[in-house]
Amino acid sequence: MTATEGVEAVVGTTGTGEPEPIERGTTARGPWARAWSRFRQHRLAFGSLIFCALLILTAIAAPLIAPYGYEETDIQHKLAGPGAPGHLLGTDLLGRDILSRLIYGLQTALTVAFGAELTALVLALAIGLLAGYLGGRVESLLMAFTDVMYAFPSYLFAVVMVTVLGRSIFALVVAIGIASWVTQARLVRAQVMTLKEREYVEAARSMGAKGSTIAIRYILPNAIGPILVTTSFAIPAAIAAEAGLALLGLGVQPPTPSWGAMISEGSRYLLAAPHMLVAPAVLFALTLLAFTWIGDGVRDAFDPSGEQR
Repeated sequence: MTATEGVEAVVGTTGTGEPEPIERGTTARGPWARAWSRFRQHRLAFGSLIFCALLILTAIAAPLIAPYGYEETDIQHKLAGPGAPGHLLGTDLLGRDILSRLIYGLQTALTVAFGAELTALVLALAIGLLAGYLGGRVESLLMAFTDVMYAFPSYLFAVVMVTVLGRSIFALVVAIGIASWVTQARLVRAQVMTLKEREYVEAARSMGAKGSTIAIRYILPNAIGPILVTTSFAIPAAIAAEAGLALLGLGVQPPTPSWGAMISEGSRYLLAAPHMLVAPAVLFALTLLAFTWIGDGVRDAFDPSGEQR
């Protein structure tokens, strides 16, 4: 029997922080099943999850769903209000369909948000795992670097990065991701420092498991709950950051649509064409609320005190 098999026969490795005995042949619900059950009981979070899933599907199928291309213009219906012929939500000052640009803007927002959060998560996991597990001088150096990054205003750092890299989706992903990994790295380090002293880790170590195997296979899965919570809250923050950069004129290059750019443009025509501001602002607010409510549900799901006995 290998070290991995010996440890897995005694403890579960996909918990929320506490190792859980596993008896072969039983049908006991695991920690993930219990967390999912608690999440489903959070009606607002579960409804938000369905809403966000629909948004993701809409973004993926944008070329099939959008009535027009985001660059197409209708010169006969410039600044047309909602309900204009062929334009459910109206048009902008160039005659471009608002609904179509909202759908393509959703594609931009989600691509940047998920890409930036993936970048931040990879950095946080790498630095947090190394610092927490190795300790000593490695931890001191990594956490000193983390403190320096934490002291630097993240939004200003993102502005500098976009200015250097140029206005593109790739630049926004890199800028927002690099500017937002610090808090997660600290959380990962704290979780690793706590979990590496647990009995199942000592058992794996005594059986000859390598450090990388212990960190990735036994420590990380048991720290995943708190990491998922911070990730679920970081996604709406990334969407807001992308919109904020667009408001400053540092978003994606026109004519690629962005909710932030649409809101900025609509605010200049608030009296003449209020629909240009209302439509993107409402969808932007609903999306942020939905992802935030999902974060609330994930936090409650992984909170042991919320489990019903």
